[in-house]
Amino acid sequence: MRRLTSALPSKVTRSIRAWSWTTLVVQILIVVTGGAVRLTASGLGCPTWPLCTEDSLVSTPEMGIHGLIEFGNRLLTFVLVAVAVVTFVLVARLRRSRPEIFWLALVIGLGIPAQAVIGGISVLTQLNPYVVGLHFVVSGIMIVLATVLVARTYVVNVEPVPNAQRSTLLYRGAVLVACLQTLTVLLGILVTGSGPHAGDAEAPRNGLNSELWQHLHSVPAYAAVVAALALGVLAWRMRRRDVVRVVTALLAVNVLQVVVGLAQANLGLPPILVGLHMFLACLVISATAWLVLTARTAVADLSR
Repeated sequence: MRRLTSALPSKVTRSIRAWSWTTLVVQILIVVTGGAVRLTASGLGCPTWPLCTEDSLVSTPEMGIHGLIEFGNRLLTFVLVAVAVVTFVLVARLRRSRPEIFWLALVIGLGIPAQAVIGGISVLTQLNPYVVGLHFVVSGIMIVLATVLVARTYVVNVEPVPNAQRSTLLYRGAVLVACLQTLTVLLGILVTGSGPHAGDAEAPRNGLNSELWQHLHSVPAYAAVVAALALGVLAWRMRRRDVVRVVTALLAVNVLQVVVGLAQANLGLPPILVGLHMFLACLVISATAWLVLTARTAVADLSR
């Protein structure tokens, strides 16, 4: 056993960074494939859980394309588990030297069953929009955790920057952007729960006025763009290039997200645009988490 553990990395390596990035990618990927399930009305392609049918673990030919799509999405859970296990094993020796990386990898691994169970409950409740929304919230939290994991693999000084070295205004601005983005996502979940893409023709809707809630959803979205732009100007004036880079990336994704959101609303919510909007939401969540970390932490590349 000692020989096995001694072969594991004792510091952050390229392989640990690579698997951390893989963790983030697969967490975003399962949201995208879950969106594909809903947008193709395959949410009840497997009508029960954890089995696909009462008698079969896998989809059957009689279930058609919807069963295949839903079962394919379920299979991706095992990919997440495999990635989480490999990542955790690689960081096992970092428990003392980099405990935050160790515990992040562990929590992400333990969070995957929670994702699966909530997804199963959504099927058992016939795609109740609030359960489906909770599933997205949990996935968003997992994306944040995976982003923090990736970011930490590039950090030497894991302690927050002392107040004397950190602009309180800059950090609070990043937190404000994060709050606005969070509100935007939560309102977006409610809008989706009132719209046509329920995942199945017979699935219940939340009964909210879609048009009204679309407008409410857009308010914090626009405010987040303005706040991020102001934060970028502030960071540029303070010569915080690290923050400027992250803000620039966030703004690029955010503006595209707004454009896609307007397009889908005016074109009758075509599935391809709704799917793209969901993917961009994942990128916004990740970039926002990285922004808060960058504003809070002294970042240095371990490879130097």
